[in-house]
Amino acid sequence: MHPELAPHVPVQRAVEVHHPTPLPPAVPAAAPVVPVQPNAVPAVASIVLPDGRVVTGYAINPAQPEPVAAKPAVSRTAVNVALGGVGFLAVCGGLMLLTSFIAALTAFITQLIILAAVVFGGWIAVQIFSVNGHRAGGITFNIRRAVFKRNKFHG
Repeated sequence: MHPELAPHVPVQRAVEVHHPTPLPPAVPAAAPVVPVQPNAVPAVASIVLPDGRVVTGYAINPAQPEPVAAKPAVSRTAVNVALGGVGFLAVCGGLMLLTSFIAALTAFITQLIILAAVVFGGWIAVQIFSVNGHRAGGITFNIRRAVFKRNKFHG
Protein backbone atom coordinates (compact mmCIF):
# COMPACT_ATOMS: atom_id res chain seq x y z
CA MET A 1 0.00 0.00 0.00
CA HIS A 2 1.17 3.49 -0.86
CA PRO A 3 1.95 5.85 2.02
CA GLU A 4 -0.37 8.53 0.55
CA LEU A 5 -3.36 6.18 0.73
CA ALA A 6 -2.74 5.06 4.30
CA PRO A 7 -5.17 6.57 6.84
CA HIS A 8 -3.57 9.44 8.66
CA VAL A 9 -3.97 9.63 12.40
CA PRO A 10 -3.05 12.94 14.02
CA VAL A 11 -0.13 12.70 16.36
CA GLN A 12 -0.76 13.80 19.90
CA ARG A 13 1.88 16.21 21.07
CA ALA A 14 2.26 18.50 24.03
CA VAL A 15 0.99 22.00 23.25
CA GLU A 16 2.92 24.96 24.49
CA VAL A 17 1.10 28.26 24.85
CA HIS A 18 3.21 31.37 24.48
CA HIS A 19 1.94 34.68 25.76
CA PRO A 20 3.30 37.80 24.08
CA THR A 21 5.60 39.89 26.21
CA PRO A 22 5.75 43.64 25.63
CA LEU A 23 9.04 45.07 24.42
CA PRO A 24 10.63 47.83 26.50
CA PRO A 25 10.49 51.23 24.76
CA ALA A 26 13.61 52.21 22.81
CA VAL A 27 13.70 55.64 24.46
CA PRO A 28 13.03 55.74 28.20
CA ALA A 29 9.91 57.73 28.99
CA ALA A 30 10.38 60.91 31.01
CA ALA A 31 7.24 60.39 33.07
CA PRO A 32 6.74 57.20 35.12
CA VAL A 33 4.60 54.62 33.38
CA VAL A 34 1.36 53.95 35.21
CA PRO A 35 -0.26 50.63 34.36
CA VAL A 36 -3.78 51.11 33.04
CA GLN A 37 -6.35 48.37 32.72
CA PRO A 38 -7.46 48.04 29.07
CA ASN A 39 -11.10 48.71 28.31
CA ALA A 40 -11.63 45.29 26.77
CA VAL A 41 -9.57 42.17 26.80
CA PRO A 42 -8.55 41.29 23.24
CA ALA A 43 -9.76 37.98 21.93
CA VAL A 44 -7.28 35.14 21.74
CA ALA A 45 -7.54 32.97 18.64
CA SER A 46 -6.33 29.38 18.36
CA ILE A 47 -5.73 27.66 15.05
CA VAL A 48 -5.18 23.93 14.61
CA LEU A 49 -2.73 23.26 11.81
CA PRO A 50 -3.12 20.20 9.50
CA ASP A 51 -0.29 18.38 11.26
CA GLY A 52 -2.01 18.72 14.61
CA ARG A 53 -0.13 21.68 16.09
CA VAL A 54 -2.14 24.45 17.69
CA VAL A 55 -1.12 28.09 17.20
CA THR A 56 -2.58 30.59 19.66
CA GLY A 57 -2.34 34.36 19.43
CA TYR A 58 -4.19 37.63 19.27
CA ALA A 59 -6.34 38.24 16.24
CA ILE A 60 -5.19 41.22 14.22
CA ASN A 61 -7.92 43.10 12.46
CA PRO A 62 -6.87 44.47 9.08
CA ALA A 63 -6.37 48.22 9.07
CA GLN A 64 -9.41 49.98 7.70
CA PRO A 65 -8.69 53.06 5.60
CA GLU A 66 -10.26 56.29 6.71
CA PRO A 67 -13.50 56.94 4.88
CA VAL A 68 -13.03 59.52 2.17
CA ALA A 69 -15.32 62.47 2.57
CA ALA A 70 -17.57 62.73 -0.43
CA LYS A 71 -16.70 65.84 -2.38
CA PRO A 72 -19.54 67.73 -3.96
CA ALA A 73 -19.56 67.25 -7.69
CA VAL A 74 -18.60 70.33 -9.69
CA SER A 75 -20.34 70.62 -12.99
CA ARG A 76 -18.22 70.82 -16.12
CA THR A 77 -20.17 73.92 -17.16
CA ALA A 78 -19.06 75.75 -14.00
CA VAL A 79 -15.45 74.74 -14.60
CA ASN A 80 -15.60 75.88 -18.23
CA VAL A 81 -17.15 79.22 -17.27
CA ALA A 82 -14.47 79.79 -14.62
CA LEU A 83 -11.66 78.92 -17.02
CA GLY A 84 -13.20 81.13 -19.69
CA GLY A 85 -13.34 84.03 -17.25
CA VAL A 86 -9.69 83.57 -16.30
CA GLY A 87 -8.71 83.43 -19.98
CA PHE A 88 -10.75 86.55 -20.76
CA LEU A 89 -9.07 88.48 -17.93
CA ALA A 90 -5.64 87.36 -19.14
CA VAL A 91 -6.40 88.54 -22.69
CA CYS A 92 -7.75 91.88 -21.43
CA GLY A 93 -4.66 92.41 -19.28
CA GLY A 94 -2.38 91.54 -22.19
CA LEU A 95 -4.19 93.95 -24.51
CA MET A 96 -3.98 96.69 -21.91
CA LEU A 97 -0.24 96.13 -21.55
CA LEU A 98 0.16 96.09 -25.34
CA THR A 99 -1.82 99.33 -25.67
CA SER A 100 0.24 101.09 -23.01
CA PHE A 101 3.45 99.82 -24.63
CA ILE A 102 2.38 101.16 -28.04
CA ALA A 103 1.46 104.54 -26.48
CA ALA A 104 4.82 104.76 -24.72
CA LEU A 105 6.67 103.79 -27.91
CA THR A 106 4.75 106.43 -29.90
CA ALA A 107 5.60 109.12 -27.32
CA PHE A 108 9.26 108.10 -27.40
CA ILE A 109 9.45 108.24 -31.22
CA THR A 110 7.67 111.62 -31.19
CA GLN A 111 10.21 112.99 -28.72
CA LEU A 112 13.08 111.68 -30.87
CA ILE A 113 11.62 113.43 -33.94
CA ILE A 114 11.21 116.69 -32.01
CA LEU A 115 14.77 116.42 -30.70
CA ALA A 116 16.13 115.82 -34.21
CA ALA A 117 14.15 118.82 -35.53
CA VAL A 118 15.48 121.07 -32.77
CA VAL A 119 19.09 119.95 -33.28
CA PHE A 120 18.93 120.17 -37.09
CA GLY A 121 17.09 123.52 -36.93
CA GLY A 122 19.69 124.89 -34.55
CA TRP A 123 22.48 123.75 -36.86
CA ILE A 124 20.80 125.48 -39.82
CA ALA A 125 20.29 128.66 -37.75
CA VAL A 126 23.96 128.67 -36.80
CA GLN A 127 24.94 128.30 -40.48
CA ILE A 128 22.66 131.12 -41.59
CA PHE A 129 23.47 133.63 -38.87
CA SER A 130 27.18 132.96 -38.53
CA VAL A 131 29.62 135.79 -39.41
CA ASN A 132 31.48 133.78 -42.05
CA GLY A 133 28.40 132.92 -44.07
CA HIS A 134 26.88 136.46 -44.01
CA ARG A 135 29.17 138.59 -46.25
CA ALA A 136 27.82 141.44 -48.43
CA GLY A 137 24.26 140.27 -48.23
CA GLY A 138 24.73 136.85 -49.87
CA ILE A 139 26.63 133.61 -50.12
CA THR A 140 29.90 133.72 -52.07
CA PHE A 141 31.51 130.79 -53.88
CA ASN A 142 35.05 131.02 -55.24
CA ILE A 143 35.55 128.56 -58.08
CA ARG A 144 38.88 128.82 -60.07
CA ARG A 145 39.38 132.50 -59.54
CA ALA A 146 35.87 133.27 -60.62
CA VAL A 147 33.48 134.71 -58.11
CA PHE A 148 29.79 133.89 -58.32
CA LYS A 149 27.62 136.12 -56.25
CA ARG A 150 23.89 135.47 -56.36
CA ASN A 151 23.91 134.07 -59.88
CA LYS A 152 26.01 136.96 -61.24
CA PHE A 153 29.44 136.33 -62.68
CA HIS A 154 32.21 138.75 -61.78
CA GLY A 155 35.39 137.95 -63.66
